[in-house]
Amino acid sequence: MPLTRAFCVVLLLVGCASHQGLTKDNKEWPLSTHYDGKHFNNTNGSDKAAGDIAKFLWQSLWSEKPWPKTVDNAPADPLAARVTQGIRVTYINHATVLIQAAGLNILTDPVWSKRVSPVTFAGPKRVRAPGVSIDALPEIDLILVSHNHYDHLDTASLKKLRAQQEKEPVIVSGLGNAKLLKKQGYPSALELDWGEHVSVGPATVHFVECQHRSGRGVTDQMKTLWGSFVVETPAGNLYFAGDTGYSPHFKEQGERYGPFALSLLPIGAYEPRWFMKDIHLNPEEAVQAHQDLNSQQSLGIHFGVFQLTWETIDQPVIDLEHALRQQQVPQTAFWVMEPGAWKMVMPSDQ
Repeated sequence: MPLTRAFCVVLLLVGCASHQGLTKDNKEWPLSTHYDGKHFNNTNGSDKAAGDIAKFLWQSLWSEKPWPKTVDNAPADPLAARVTQGIRVTYINHATVLIQAAGLNILTDPVWSKRVSPVTFAGPKRVRAPGVSIDALPEIDLILVSHNHYDHLDTASLKKLRAQQEKEPVIVSGLGNAKLLKKQGYPSALELDWGEHVSVGPATVHFVECQHRSGRGVTDQMKTLWGSFVVETPAGNLYFAGDTGYSPHFKEQGERYGPFALSLLPIGAYEPRWFMKDIHLNPEEAVQAHQDLNSQQSLGIHFGVFQLTWETIDQPVIDLEHALRQQQVPQTAFWVMEPGAWKMVMPSDQ
């Protein structure tokens, strides 16, 4: 039922069901424009009140569009063990992407579970299988976790991934997330503030500002930091947005770190706009972000796998095509792929 699904989305975004992975107030970070000593906040955003949530749940009774129960994937090509020339990007599902560049294997927000929910028996259920089996992955060097919502930080997938790796990958997320990541088998998990960076082999990983929120339960709302990633590599700079609303941070990051050879930008889970605008891009805003970032190529992610909001399963791609025409951006510069599909990207200066 739409109301049940909408309530589960509220659980994901507002965290009203579970205390799994809560961060105790046993560590403090420096006060900043986005941390007041107890909670993190957006510098260009707003929060929804209880009345807004009730309105969203009520409207969901008749506004949510039906999705198919299942959608089949085409067979996927074998993955390369390593890539040393150009950038090979494989779309797996949702915000999970394998990027292979400069000999590094980079995995974003790994999610292979059937549901993205505090519980295994309810909540948003996938309609498409991951395009690549977790068992088929090559050795992973770097895992980027944008924030701790269940559709981006999937503990079951992280545990299985670690169990099949010969050595511990470098895993990077925002402040407050290392404690949970260490419990999944990553004792060296790193947590960064916005503006901080770490070197990983030939790459430099920057954790940068975006507009979203965090929380896995009732008492940990906004207690851990969300963000996007800039990865500077010899093959070109990469941008992984994670989950975000539109704000001036795209322009600022484009000016500081651009041009980007490849950006991963979310295009789904955006209706209704009055409720989702602060935290989720729609396709029109994603195309604007692509331009703000000075991105040579962008891949649309975060759509067509889990029904989180009201739009139909095909609407993000339809709206993206319209936005590209409206903003006069070639479809060859901002594209989507089926789960399991891959593409080689060569920076324009190579």
